[in-house]
Amino acid sequence: MTMSAESPESENSSLVARAVDAVRGPDTGAEVIARYAKNAPAGPGVYRMFDAKGDVLYVGKARHLKKRVQSYTRGTGHNHRIMRMIAGTASMEFVTTGTETEALLLEANLIKRLKPRYNVVMRDDKSFPFILIARDHPIPQILKHRGARNRKGDYFGPFASAGAVSRTINTLQRAFLLRSCSDSYFENRDRPCLLFQIKRCSGPCTGEISEEAYGELVDEALGFLTGESDEVKRRLHKLMNEASESQEYERAASLRDRLTALSHIQSRQGINPYSVNEADVFAAHQDAGQTCIQVFFFRNGNNWGNRAYYPRADKTTSVEEVLESFVAQFYDDKPPPRSLLLSHELKGRKLLAEALSLKAGRKVSVTTPQRGEKRELVVHALANAKEALARRLADVSSQAAIFAKLAELLGLDDAPERIEIYDNSHISGTNAVGAMVVAGQEGFIKSQYRKFNMRSEDLTPGDDYAMMREMLQRRFARLLKDKDEVSGWSAPDLVLIDGGPGQLAIANQVLEELGLEEDISLAAVSKGPDRNAGRERIYQKGRDPILLEPRDPVLYCIQTLRDEAHRFAIGAHRTRRKKSMGASPLDEVPGIGPSRKRALLQHFGSAKAVSRAGLADLANVGGISDQMAQTIYDHFHERTG
Repeated sequence: MTMSAESPESENSSLVARAVDAVRGPDTGAEVIARYAKNAPAGPGVYRMFDAKGDVLYVGKARHLKKRVQSYTRGTGHNHRIMRMIAGTASMEFVTTGTETEALLLEANLIKRLKPRYNVVMRDDKSFPFILIARDHPIPQILKHRGARNRKGDYFGPFASAGAVSRTINTLQRAFLLRSCSDSYFENRDRPCLLFQIKRCSGPCTGEISEEAYGELVDEALGFLTGESDEVKRRLHKLMNEASESQEYERAASLRDRLTALSHIQSRQGINPYSVNEADVFAAHQDAGQTCIQVFFFRNGNNWGNRAYYPRADKTTSVEEVLESFVAQFYDDKPPPRSLLLSHELKGRKLLAEALSLKAGRKVSVTTPQRGEKRELVVHALANAKEALARRLADVSSQAAIFAKLAELLGLDDAPERIEIYDNSHISGTNAVGAMVVAGQEGFIKSQYRKFNMRSEDLTPGDDYAMMREMLQRRFARLLKDKDEVSGWSAPDLVLIDGGPGQLAIANQVLEELGLEEDISLAAVSKGPDRNAGRERIYQKGRDPILLEPRDPVLYCIQTLRDEAHRFAIGAHRTRRKKSMGASPLDEVPGIGPSRKRALLQHFGSAKAVSRAGLADLANVGGISDQMAQTIYDHFHERTG
């Protein structure tokens, strides 16, 4: 056997090695793992297990890689999930790290990126929104922010949702009258905008407030957001009383409204603990083979909301294992707070705290509180997790029952687990886009949505049948080529086409040409004669149209599936149309880059004028050679001739 090195995959990795088997033996299983174990590194690191197709089955970390890999070669002591994983392993790779802490961070990164079949995988990993008070302008701006925090200013959050941020910003505008407009909009105002009229802004753009007085409003907002809310409210209350005593009733009323807005923010936050300044609370609950993890965010003593997660995990995985893996992945792309409060005691709690401290560059505590206010926060989060999982299980159960009725209606052997819905969108044939939406018994699987930009040069503008044919041919040809379930191209149990008998006939032809007509069930759904919802007809090959009662839950399910495909198709079409509207005819000329394009537009004024220009005029433009002038002239001459 030999070891071949490759480049590091992480800053923390010191060596990447792959054991290559030179001796013939079983393709998969414990004996394969045993051969790799002989050459496994002895120190800390991360290992990956691959199946025969090269797909990652599992990513794990270990303090001693060799011992960990050898443990998989024992014939006993493994649960059913691990036994399946061992049986499917065809090769392994190892990444050594300096410490076990670095191995944990690398493991979390690889799991999130590769999404291995047998790992706990965090899903719905969207970036969290923050409130930003931007300070790259003399008059600071308040706005919602996502992504990298590379803009100068003060960031507050994370918030559980964009809605929570928007509501808080709206209320902060009423309380502190900060501007939310862009810098370009601000610079071009000659009179106050509507926000000034409705008392959501102090009007610094037109000098309605001095820069110094506006700075005081910014300081008050910062004080409130950094946990000094009581002090800010006391100051405003004092100013209100002084204004009232001085008979400045309009100013007193304005201060009163600001105080009311501040109270409204705090009332919407629910729990505002006294002993917790900066912490994230994680509570996990397991039932019926699923796990819900509720995360509450507390910053500067304020509750910025909560969000429920449903990580993908094997049914045999304990709640502690799910929670530990989830927390490590959760902070892979975001800074951890100073404290994490957990609902369960974790075996790797100390290692997790060390890894997060290393990532944050300061101490991060990870605890499972047993008493006091912190324990009350965890109990509250756990109650939310139980309720959220109960609702989800009820929804899934209801959805499964509806899918079973759908299967009965369409004559399927079993309730479909994967449904693909197809639609297309265009305007008079331009910017034609096809859309594929995927749904399962747990809802829409948005990560597996696909769009198809129509490529055929023979496509007649507005030919819906030809568009449907091209889309389905490309999709199911891909299925025959790549049956990897992880890629999102696995075979559907049911295909729904937005259309009538014509679209159904086209879809049937495509499946027959590819030899898939026996493997995939097919149906088309069209609206009634007046295009109104509630009178949809469902078409299948060799059957009369099916017309359901308006309040039938199966009809509602089909409408929801069809409407989602329609929404996605329209969105994809609008994106493509917007992009094409910003394109220039000059972009199609060979050899025309940004500099030459700029020179031509500055000289002639528009792309249309360039297309009409003579050869001599083109050659007179700076940066345009005689040869390039000829190329430009020939390009437009050929198009118009």
